[in-house]
Amino acid sequence: MTMLTALLILLLLSPACLSVTVSSGKPNVEIHEHTDAVLSCEFRTEKDQNPRIEWKKIEKRVTFVYFNNRFTSSYAERAKIDGATLTIHSVSQKDSGDYRCEVTASEDHVTLGEATVTLNVLVPPHIPSCDVPSPVFVGSSLELHCKDKLSVPPATYRWYKDNKGLTSTGDTPYSIDPSKGTLKFRSISKLDAGMYRCESSNNAGAPKSCVAQQLKIIDYPLNLTILIAGAAGLLLFVILCCICACVCRRRGCCGKNKKSKW
Repeated sequence: MTMLTALLILLLLSPACLSVTVSSGKPNVEIHEHTDAVLSCEFRTEKDQNPRIEWKKIEKRVTFVYFNNRFTSSYAERAKIDGATLTIHSVSQKDSGDYRCEVTASEDHVTLGEATVTLNVLVPPHIPSCDVPSPVFVGSSLELHCKDKLSVPPATYRWYKDNKGLTSTGDTPYSIDPSKGTLKFRSISKLDAGMYRCESSNNAGAPKSCVAQQLKIIDYPLNLTILIAGAAGLLLFVILCCICACVCRRRGCCGKNKKSKW
């Protein structure tokens, strides 16, 4: 017997070989909402012909999905297992997360093998909420808001005025943040009046838009303008009176006259 043959026999008989091995052909699964998620798990045992198979969802605390040859209550009506591969029907965003396939082969030297599969459920855009305050006074600063909290991955946003897409440049009187959905005006003018709507989009489905809302721009009312001007004038008059009183007091003009002696 050659040394090489003896070494091969020794490796084959080594207890380290008597172990369960577990793997996944697709450790990262990304699918759309309301479709079936297939979480693959393949295993091989050296001796044990009837290993125990478990699936767990790894969150802040571990949740059993498949245990003791049956599904737990929240998965009983919408999941199946084939070998060790788990299929969850009609998934929602709540199903996103890390899942662990565990195979226990008590007759093998190393009795436990495991593999982790990450499930990411994509959610198409929903109709965003749009905040368009109106009316607004000429010259005011203004910020419009748009938000879609449900889409996965997070939506990006585009604003439209009178059905024409707005693009922010250094010359425009507004700025747009596509990730936050804000449209900011530094100083609003009557030219900015119109119908505004926002559109949310991601790569999971068709874009969705809110209903267009009218932005009205108005001048300050005449009586309000007069009131502001009058208040400013009164304030200026009071300040001037105070200054004059201080100057007079410093120069002694405001002191009491002394009585003359006869």
